[in-house]
Amino acid sequence: MALLEIRNLTKSIKGNISVQDISLSIPLGQKTGIAGETGSGKTTLLKMIAGSVQPDSGTIWLDGERVKGPEEQLIDGHPRIAYLSQHFELRNNYRIEEILEYANEWKEIDVSKLYSVCRIDHLMKRRTNELSGGERQRVALARLLSMSPRLLLLDEPFSNLDALHQSVIRSVLQDVSEHLGITCVMVSHDAPDLMSWSDQIILMQGGHIIQEGDPRQLYLHPKNTYAAGLLGDYNVVGKEWNGKNEIELDPSKVHIVRPEHVRLSEKGASSMAGFIKRISFHGSHLDIEIEMETGIIKSRIPNISWKPGDEVGLQIDATHLHAIA
Repeated sequence: MALLEIRNLTKSIKGNISVQDISLSIPLGQKTGIAGETGSGKTTLLKMIAGSVQPDSGTIWLDGERVKGPEEQLIDGHPRIAYLSQHFELRNNYRIEEILEYANEWKEIDVSKLYSVCRIDHLMKRRTNELSGGERQRVALARLLSMSPRLLLLDEPFSNLDALHQSVIRSVLQDVSEHLGITCVMVSHDAPDLMSWSDQIILMQGGHIIQEGDPRQLYLHPKNTYAAGLLGDYNVVGKEWNGKNEIELDPSKVHIVRPEHVRLSEKGASSMAGFIKRISFHGSHLDIEIEMETGIIKSRIPNISWKPGDEVGLQIDATHLHAIA
């Protein structure tokens, strides 16, 4: 069952097309991520869904009811669509319990569950000006959820947070979906932020949807190099690999492989060879740059016994190669 239906949505801003003829359907309970480069139209699309930007053409439906734009009603938005922007605001010098009381439509017995999910139950007696940025964001989120929305829209929720608060809000958003059963749509310019959270990811470029699917499908089988780059690092594998690791490439296509599918070994006849240029430590893994005659190739592995300057062999499992037309 689709909670949200978008049909042929188009919007131009200052003569430039921001969103062009987009149609999509989002089922009840699904977590949907929307990713794209700056200017791809993702935030404009989100604001039109929220009812705060008027489409030039096309329609948006929530639970079978058309979502009106700001030119069609006195107050922007839809009563059952909650929109958390990058620039959320809370009234200054109010206690958190006061902020939440004004918006609360939940039954009293459920309120504690909401506050626990948002990780704010210990903040109720604090004032808004005493909170960190991450705490303010979670209070703003709880305030929106207190209004019992059917759909929660999130615009770059990680962009203004440090690593610690990013981790907390990721956990909160996972729980919002799992424990509260709220359908969510999140926009991010950083697609890796979406992959562990989303059930479905939509990739946008130039106002169009260029690919959509579950995160694993998109990561392993991107439509083009733009989509591949949005989802993480990748290597382009050329004809020099023909005959190595049982690899035979189609010369009419571009072939890519993710760094974690490039293995290092001692130099041998069955492998390509290169010199380690750089090793970057990332805690759970190392990113290795290997310089070959044809350019740089990246590997991502848990540990390494080599050092910069060492010559190594490179091997790729042919099953992890992906051909792009």
